[in-house]
Amino acid sequence: MRTEALRFGVFLPSAQFAGMTATQALDATLATAVAAEQAGFDEVWVAEHHFQSYGVCPSAITMAAHLLGVTRRVAVGTAVTVLTSQHPVAVAEQALLLDQISRGRFRLGVGRGGPWVDLQVFGAPAGAFESGFAESLDLLLAALSGRTVAGSGPRFTFPPVQVVPSGTGSGPPVVVAATSPDTVDVAARRGLPLLLGMHADDAEKAAAVARHGGAGHVGVGVAFVADTDAEAEGVLRAALPRWLGPGLASYRRADGRAHRTRDPHAYTEHLIGIHPVGSAQRCRERLAATLDATGLRRVSFLVEGAGDPARTLENVRRLAVEVLEPLRAQRAG
Repeated sequence: MRTEALRFGVFLPSAQFAGMTATQALDATLATAVAAEQAGFDEVWVAEHHFQSYGVCPSAITMAAHLLGVTRRVAVGTAVTVLTSQHPVAVAEQALLLDQISRGRFRLGVGRGGPWVDLQVFGAPAGAFESGFAESLDLLLAALSGRTVAGSGPRFTFPPVQVVPSGTGSGPPVVVAATSPDTVDVAARRGLPLLLGMHADDAEKAAAVARHGGAGHVGVGVAFVADTDAEAEGVLRAALPRWLGPGLASYRRADGRAHRTRDPHAYTEHLIGIHPVGSAQRCRERLAATLDATGLRRVSFLVEGAGDPARTLENVRRLAVEVLEPLRAQRAG
């Protein structure tokens, strides 16, 4: 059996660290995506958040469109476009457009999102988060793969319409963000690979991959390279809580109930402990262990952890040259 080639990417939530303006955070996203292509990364994934500082990009598709315009080789995807608060056919139209004008470089990551206030703001009906994702996903896939699509409810009911631009096949590749067994099963039944978040350790990612049974999954982690393990850990310990604290606290539930947030310092320690953070040697060893433990062949990294755009660009370069290139060569040999 032919082994799936290793593919590495960057994951860009457009994080607004303390002291940063939204403009600075978005400018850093653009610069990092271009630097990642120049450094030889295969993929760039951009996140979507609403009404919070955790991420200041409210439209992953819009950001992906711009990044496709300023790059030439790298694949660009959404991680993720939230289906629960958007019409899946409208998402499909935009995805088909980007698929065609980028000549196949666009990737569509979708998810159910969370029970956040954006559901209320954007008019999602009660229960859409808990039970409406499968219906939205099926409509999306139908619109991506066919010339016509119709909605038969319960949430979306409409007569057959012609989708434009018409697809040349099944449209762009689709991945599904999954944090629960139920969502893993939804993706598996439709033959769609998973997008597995940075909060999950190797054992959790491996369990999701095994439950799904397919291939092509994308794992997300944190990566930061420095001269020593202690230096890398110290940089993230100083910077990540300044982002995670206000960002996680800014989540608001649609039902008005209190949201219990992670402790930002404990979460930082968790991320440092399970991902390639440290010297180049330690990063190579940890990434190799993740690949072996999970079976993943596609991994993307949050590289913005220092909270300093210049340091982020340096991290992208060092990660590519000192970690990924040697690992690719080792695995190819």
